[in-house]
Amino acid sequence: MKKIFLSSIILFSVFLLAACGIVDDGRLRVGMDLSYPPFETEEDGEPYGISVDVARELGEFLGREVEIVDTSFGSLIPALNSGEIDIIIASMSITEERGEEVDFSDPYFYFKIISLVNQDFADAHGITEDSSSDDLLAIEDARFVGIADQVSYQIPLDKGLDVTEATDLSSAVFEVVQGTRDILMMSSFPVANNHQANEESTTVVWDPFVSSPIGMAVRQGEEDLLNDVNAFIAQMHDDGGVYDRLRDTWDDEVEDRLGRHGLDFFIFED
Repeated sequence: MKKIFLSSIILFSVFLLAACGIVDDGRLRVGMDLSYPPFETEEDGEPYGISVDVARELGEFLGREVEIVDTSFGSLIPALNSGEIDIIIASMSITEERGEEVDFSDPYFYFKIISLVNQDFADAHGITEDSSSDDLLAIEDARFVGIADQVSYQIPLDKGLDVTEATDLSSAVFEVVQGTRDILMMSSFPVANNHQANEESTTVVWDPFVSSPIGMAVRQGEEDLLNDVNAFIAQMHDDGGVYDRLRDTWDDEVEDRLGRHGLDFFIFED
């Protein structure tokens, strides 16, 4: 009778966990949006990218099999909190607002907001690739363009600068290329890609306006997993460790994409 009662409890508990979407079968279900190469993407139908490699390194560190769960970026936090995934490793910036819904790890990458600058404007004001973001902010007649609801618009707006709102990236870039606007601040890959497509009419200022910390996210209260993740991040810098392996695999591709920097551009805050 006791065995039947105990079995009933176990089955009922499993049912409740399954109903909540939380099933502990030993796998580490990692949520990411496979739409953002080279960090999160697909190759031959399989998850591929820098974040995918980080997830697999974490799985090896924890002794758990990793399952990549392709999830649209805006659905990642709901998927985590509903139990569909166990952790988010998706180039997600650590913000106060997100921190009200999830627990973030220590930073393991830094995504920088840099500038695409009209070449004629740059020449007229002595701006080069090695100029600082403060140099740009000091130009009184600088005209910024940004994308609606993104930091590219919000940062110059908050600083009281002359900024025009564009509907999308292509229209914002077009304004800089044509010289109707002078500066677009964006994350590094869009800036580098659009500079390479318009090398004669634009330049890049690499010094960041913002260096945004990227963290892994777990459900609030899962302290054991969070502590394990932070222990993993703490040893990523070890000689021959995770960052060195990532450099071996990704340095050349990142440098090709950026045209100047390798993976260290994302590993270090400054």
